[in-house]
Amino acid sequence: MRFTTIFFDLDDTLYPSNTGLWKAIKGRMNDYMRDHMGFDEKEIPQLREKYFLQYGTTLRGLQAHHKIDTDEYLAYVHDLPLKDYLLPNSDLRSIIASLPTRNLIFTNADIHHAQRALTVLNLSDLFSTIVDVNAVAPHCKPMPGSFEIAMQLAGETEPSRCVMIDDINRTTRAAKEAGIFSILYGGEVANGDADASFLNWQELMGILESQ
Repeated sequence: MRFTTIFFDLDDTLYPSNTGLWKAIKGRMNDYMRDHMGFDEKEIPQLREKYFLQYGTTLRGLQAHHKIDTDEYLAYVHDLPLKDYLLPNSDLRSIIASLPTRNLIFTNADIHHAQRALTVLNLSDLFSTIVDVNAVAPHCKPMPGSFEIAMQLAGETEPSRCVMIDDINRTTRAAKEAGIFSILYGGEVANGDADASFLNWQELMGILESQ
């Protein structure tokens, strides 16, 4: 295997997208924008989508155009009972534990959410570093600058030795454009958005070894 480092997305990647957790987080975003920032409830969904598409995250858009307490926002939107949504997956744990690579979390959430989620998922000890949205500021996935910082934090200088696994195709496309081998989780590759894809984690090692 030519790879030495794998970046794993967290939300909707290390747990199924049908858990309802991401939907709950988005609901908390809406509540924060309404109750703490004074936005009209009717305009929030459209504004969030605009910022997500333009900046990569709602947070980055809010930071660019509004006064916001970033730490308060991140704490609020992730303040959810994760055990109500997430369950450990022993098969996933075994697969990640078997990888001969340096494994890192690379998430647009913050480190506190990532640590809590990994604890509930029983995966905390399998990742050497968490690269969160604050670590790559003022960037975030899929901005090119975020991948540069993530590689620096991983101690990597050669993108071709790195892998990015993510459930969002514009992230895998950006990683691919940065020279990182990108794998789309949970869907099929279209329009060159990734180098490979899989639906079942059991397929991961085969993909990596075939390169």
